[in-house]
Order: sequence, then structure tokens, then C-alpha cells
Amino acid sequence: MLRIVMDTTGDLGEGWQEKYDIDLIPINIIHHGTSYKQGIDIKYDDFYQIVEEEGIIPTTSQPTPYQFVEFYKKIAKPGDDILSIHITEKLSGTMASALQAAEMLKGEYNIHPFDSASGAACMGMMCKEARLMERAGTSLDHILEKLSIIRQKMEFLFTLDTLKFARLSGRINSFEAILASVLDIKPILEVQNGLIETIDKVRTRKSSLARLIRYMQEKMGDQPLHIAVAHAHDPAAGELILEQVKKMFNYVDIVFTEVSISLATHFGPGAIGLAAYPA
Repeated sequence: MLRIVMDTTGDLGEGWQEKYDIDLIPINIIHHGTSYKQGIDIKYDDFYQIVEEEGIIPTTSQPTPYQFVEFYKKIAKPGDDILSIHITEKLSGTMASALQAAEMLKGEYNIHPFDSASGAACMGMMCKEARLMERAGTSLDHILEKLSIIRQKMEFLFTLDTLKFARLSGRINSFEAILASVLDIKPILEVQNGLIETIDKVRTRKSSLARLIRYMQEKMGDQPLHIAVAHAHDPAAGELILEQVKKMFNYVDIVFTEVSISLATHFGPGAIGLAAYPA
């Protein structure tokens, strides 16, 4: 059986981990010098409680090659195929760690690290697609070909409610963050070729959410889509967008997820994202 691995910068729909048999390797969350594994030692509520009570944003680090080696050995048997899907290498060293581990275990396990060129719900959708194809009898080579096509056609847009987290994590220019906080500007961001680019800035939360949907409509039109709505600690806004997406897009399936802790450390509560690719 093909083992499918995803690091926890990716987001899964409710019940997907069990339904599609996906193994999660946790990103390290570091707080006061102690390293916690996302989903094991620290949960969503723990993270937001730290932020709200202490005013401190925990930092993150990718799994080490050694952690990958131990993880692969734990979930698979020698000779097994492992498809390991990860956040864009342009924003994290996770993919590099996976590649090093794959080389260290070469000849014992057949490990295929795959760069999603994105993150969040995009990765979860790729894992689901890979499992469905595997269950339909598709070869691993053809699964990798299909994932490469999805990667090229995937669109990932999101908006932030606050730039505080992005500024502290170094994901956005400090001057731009200060200016945005003074003017209450909400950025619309897009993952392009594995990098985060600002494509628009608006003045209000309501406008940012409306603009987010409009940009995705412009990119995808009325073609049938696989689509995801993701929120960071703001289910009310997420559900509002979910209902609008259901009315305004031609989707074959839709998933509602919460943004992972490792991305919330950079994007902050209130972040809303849309990910989609053609069916």
C-alpha cells in the first residue's frame, strides 16, 4: 500500500486523515525555548491561548532529516512506496529535510518527496487526490504526473485581518506592516511560483473578503472546480465565505478547513483563504 505523508503546514478536511489514510509529520512549534509538535503537544486552542494571554507568537521550524527518517520508519515497512507532500521549498526547509531523509533511506524505502509549491488546503487536496487515484489502481508514476498538473493549475489566494503576525515572522516588510496597521489596510495575497505576493490592498475587512472571491472568480471562471475555504480562528467569517462560494462557483466538491498552527504563526487569526483547481 502507498503511504501518503503530509507535513502539518497542510490543512485537511474533517475526517480526511482517517478516510484517506494520510500520515502527518508535525512541524515544530517553539515557545520559550521548548519545541512542541503540532497536533501532538500543542493544539489550536493552546496556540491561540498563548497568543492572547502572553502576547507572544511562537516560532516554527521544519522537521529535521533525522525526524523524517524516524517518521518514515515508523509508518512504513522496508520496500514500501512513500509519497511525501510538502510546503513550497521557497518558504520552508521542510522539503529539503524530506529529500535528505529520502537519500539516507535509499534502497530501504522508496520515498518520493513532492513540493506542493504552495501549502495549507492545497496540500490536503493533493493528498486526497493521490489516495483516490491509488485506490482506483493508478500507478505512482501517473499519480506524480497528475499532482504536477494540479500544482501548475492550483490557485491559492488569501487575505489577512492583521499584519502583526506577518511582520513579526518576517513574512512582510516592516514598513509596509506599520503603514497597513495605521491605515487598517487588508492585503490580498497570492502564492505565485511558491512565493507569497501581494496583489491588492483594501481598507476594510468586508471589502477584502469580497475582493478575495472576485479574484478567484476572475482566475477560474465558471469551470468545474475542486475548492477549499480555510480560516484561521474565525469560523464565522469562514462560514460566510463558504456560503458565498457555494452560490458563486461551479464546484464538484468543496471542503472547509482551519489554517494550521504553523501558518497561523505567520498569518494570524482572521486569515481567510481560497484554494482551487479545475476538476
